[in-house]
Amino acid sequence: MSNEALESLSDAGVSVWLDDLSRERLRSGNLAELMSAHHVVGVTSNPTIFDKALSEGEAYDEQVAELVSRGVSVDEAVRMLTGYDIRWAADLMRPTYEATDRVDGRVSLEVDPRLARETERTIAEAKALWWLVDRPNLMIKIPATSEGLPAITQVLGQGISVNVTLIFSLDRYRQVMDAFMEGMELARANGHDLSRIQSVASFFVSRVDAEVDKRLKEIGTDEATALLGKAAIANARLAYQAHEQAFDTGEWRALADLGAKPQRPLWASTGVKAPEYDDTRYVTQLVARETVNTMPQATLDAVADHGDIEGNTILGTYQAAHEDFAALEAAGVNLTEVFGVLEEEGVQKFVDSWDSLLKGVSAKLQSLA
Repeated sequence: MSNEALESLSDAGVSVWLDDLSRERLRSGNLAELMSAHHVVGVTSNPTIFDKALSEGEAYDEQVAELVSRGVSVDEAVRMLTGYDIRWAADLMRPTYEATDRVDGRVSLEVDPRLARETERTIAEAKALWWLVDRPNLMIKIPATSEGLPAITQVLGQGISVNVTLIFSLDRYRQVMDAFMEGMELARANGHDLSRIQSVASFFVSRVDAEVDKRLKEIGTDEATALLGKAAIANARLAYQAHEQAFDTGEWRALADLGAKPQRPLWASTGVKAPEYDDTRYVTQLVARETVNTMPQATLDAVADHGDIEGNTILGTYQAAHEDFAALEAAGVNLTEVFGVLEEEGVQKFVDSWDSLLKGVSAKLQSLA
């Protein structure tokens, strides 16, 4: 039975993606069930998600035993294990991919986060993962670091779909959209069919409130306290405004005439971290056409249970969002510093998860040897 709130969200133009993937979720039929009943039309993964999946249960043991008999390295084992899940999910999503004219039905796999500051190695890794998974509805996740930007352009130019991750600031988001435009121009020059290349820009939400609220509480004034919980939604809404501006240009229309599809904003990190906030706020307050919201299971369940979808909740909010930003700066919050801290922490968290993933796989290889 279709869920009413999630159906309304889809009808409002938001693609519902699941921010989680595991062998058990695939094997049990849970992902297929979410697709049919909860309007899930895409999947994102990251090193943290895979680390958790591999550490629980015995779903991976049979494949690990086979990898042991082949004598593969730990790094190769990680890619074989994660690649298997991604291929399975991509095959499951293939009918959605076809039904949505190749827009949704997408599954994302991240480059090794240790390469986040190395452009050429990121490009090489992205191409290797694209070859390894070998599914047209794959997206390669590349972090939006300064070194990642030229990699995004080059990878798109090879005809590879890209999920740009770890975007926090409007300035960096504009650079990401520029990198996308350049990448599509390069793909055109290289003779690729632009209609087959998709990209999303993963704009992180809840982590912004977590960092800004911490600073507002330290400031402690009445003006600061009144701004708690306002930064992340204002930031995302202004990102959507920037998206509208970037894709309303002659440069973009020339690419669209060749079949190119716009790079969609994707709201990531939409699980609410502060218990005092409504647990659906990063979904219900960021509804707009041509967006993606990738939700962890708990957020998806919350929206399904009590999400109040009231149509577009972004248009008409830009002035208020600008005013919230001005008030945050006036209260003493250095937003440029905030976004820099969040990017560094975001990269490091994924590196730590990757290291944990490598250790976990190494232990499994040894235990089954």
